Amino acid sequence: MKTLFFTLAILFANIAISQTHQITKHNGEQLDVNYIKNENGFVYYAINGSSEEHKISKYAVAQVTTKGTNQTQKVSDKIIVDSKEDYKFVTVLPQEKTIGLKQVASFSGVSTKTKGEPPIANQKHTALRIKTQSASNGYPFVSIVEKDNGKYEAIAYAY
Repeated sequence: MKTLFFTLAILFANIAISQTHQITKHNGEQLDVNYIKNENGFVYYAINGSSEEHKISKYAVAQVTTKGTNQTQKVSDKIIVDSKEDYKFVTVLPQEKTIGLKQVASFSGVSTKTKGEPPIANQKHTALRIKTQSASNGYPFVSIVEKDNGKYEAIAYAY
């Protein structure tokens, strides 16, 4: 009788801590997790048997599916960049919001400096040039790090 109760207790414990959600990434990868929340550009989750909270950029995640009900929640659309003309679709992300995306290229250059233009306009021109370069290579995401000496480093990301 004790063995039966012990077996039932272990069975219920496994059910209680089992993974309840499936995260599907845009690259096709699927993660079995315990979904926590979608907030501030991140999807938060915990891995089975752990209470440690992990996060992934919402741009890397296509959907979250609840396993028990098969209910699907769309997180983000896949951004497809095929040519230089698609620069409008390239998303500039802060470095910390690239978790879960794959770094594919890095390029650097000199920031745009136009006489008489305010600094914000110069930043927009630089960002436009970087987005165009990223789009011509087919990269949908880019992170820009401006340096003090008037140069920048851009890191391109893909799914």
